[in-house]
Amino acid sequence: MGKGITDIIFDLDGTLIDSAPSILECFKRTLESTNIEPLYQLNSDLIGPPLSQTLSRLTGINESEALSKLVEEFKNHYDVSGYKSTIPFLGVGELLKECVRSGFRLHIATNKRLVPTALILNHLGWRQYFKSVYALDSSSPAFDNKTIMLSALLDAENIDRNYGVYVGDRVEDKDSAIFCDLHFFAAKWGYQDEKLTSDDGVISCGTIEQFLEYINI
Repeated sequence: MGKGITDIIFDLDGTLIDSAPSILECFKRTLESTNIEPLYQLNSDLIGPPLSQTLSRLTGINESEALSKLVEEFKNHYDVSGYKSTIPFLGVGELLKECVRSGFRLHIATNKRLVPTALILNHLGWRQYFKSVYALDSSSPAFDNKTIMLSALLDAENIDRNYGVYVGDRVEDKDSAIFCDLHFFAAKWGYQDEKLTSDDGVISCGTIEQFLEYINI
């Protein structure tokens, strides 16, 4: 097993899957059904933050009751059928198989809600690969942010921080990993956040093959 690594924690959107087309279509349907004009262009830059945060940014709505109605409207579109349009990045299925075959324990830590996360993993036939799946709403009350969620995952799964890594595509992912004393791999094969530069806290992987090579698969 490469470099003593025992556990690999993956972000989901923008790292393992290209969820942008399905999410953006459901944002569009949500805004159209509520007669709201978006304040920003609907593009992949919106993907990643928690749903309520993105809807607030798109609409300018901050009032909790109105925002909750928008969230429910989005769920009606996405959780029923929208999630089925999710596309895995090329080679990710084989990546997961190889990691499990090589003895790594795999986990998910995502800002996506738990219900669509489970639906997507089952739809793609990937649930079997993951020892644990954590979303912001996995806990009650919900985790305040990804850093707290990631820390809870590490503690609950008894992961030695010296031998665990986090793989993500956003600056938020990097910051959460560093705060939790994890090595961070930037999945540049995904959305490639331009703000995620190669620095002392980042191991940049332009391709899945580079990632597999680093962990000695």
